[in-house]
Amino acid sequence: MTLLGGDDPVFSWPDGIRAAASFTFDVDAESCVLAHDPGAAKRMSLMSHQSYGPLVAVPKILSILARQDIRATFFVPGFTAECHPDVVQAIVDGGHEIGHHGYLHEQMQGIDRETEARYLDRGLEALHRVAGVVPVGYRAPWWEMNYQTPGLLVERGFRYDSSLLDGDAPYRFAVEPGSAESLIEIPVDWALDDWEQYAFYPGWTGSGVIESPSKAREMWQLEADAQHAQGGCWVLTNHPFISGRPSRAHALEQLIEGVKALDGMWVTTLEEIAEHAANVTKVVRTHTRYEVPTFPDAPILQDGTPVGGASRARETATLG
Repeated sequence: MTLLGGDDPVFSWPDGIRAAASFTFDVDAESCVLAHDPGAAKRMSLMSHQSYGPLVAVPKILSILARQDIRATFFVPGFTAECHPDVVQAIVDGGHEIGHHGYLHEQMQGIDRETEARYLDRGLEALHRVAGVVPVGYRAPWWEMNYQTPGLLVERGFRYDSSLLDGDAPYRFAVEPGSAESLIEIPVDWALDDWEQYAFYPGWTGSGVIESPSKAREMWQLEADAQHAQGGCWVLTNHPFISGRPSRAHALEQLIEGVKALDGMWVTTLEEIAEHAANVTKVVRTHTRYEVPTFPDAPILQDGTPVGGASRARETATLG
């Protein structure tokens, strides 16, 4: 089926497929807390909150996926793999995809190229050492891509990313303006992330409002229905320490059943979706990079940031 209203007018799904869906899990465990605040290592209760993911939730989720006979994509920080090697091996043994998710779920915003390369390489080494995995997919910690990230990924053999939020279906994009090298992007959406529905721990994260699993399931099913209707790609992001709690895990299995029931919905890993997209995408997008404009007499802040304006400098999209 040809995608309705997509960026690429010739993008199509395999014969008999109307749309695609993927259940993805970011196995952050203790890593995201420690990256945010290393002092949290002394907070026994907080660390136990995170450990629930690999110790209890991942086995539960693997059982659900086995019952439902679907394969999923698990994005695993290198530190998580080192701390919980048996859990990572169980994911691999279950036939699921392992993707790269940083080493310590590092803060990515504004880091330099050399630092980011070190994070990538350390995570790659850990996944390979622990489980023999060489991932082809990447999801940036906090979904925070830098403009240098795509080039670093291509240099290391990655074939797709799932961190950006600017599409309803997979697309191909140039790693740099004018570059012949490209990646497949499988977009995500904050509305399809369990963190926004359930995440809470005093003094660390969340608003204190923990939503009902039935509300989250209804919202996610509506998104799946809409993507199915337009021939798009629905990607759900879950964190085991959040969505593996009993009532949420039950709602997740109900959601899987609902998404599977959609006629012609291809439920699979991001790797398989990316492989298909790589074979059919013709348009290569170049992302706009914005410059902050100034008036001639505008003051400059101490960090070098200019003040004022709201225009942009657009780079021309290239067609492949």
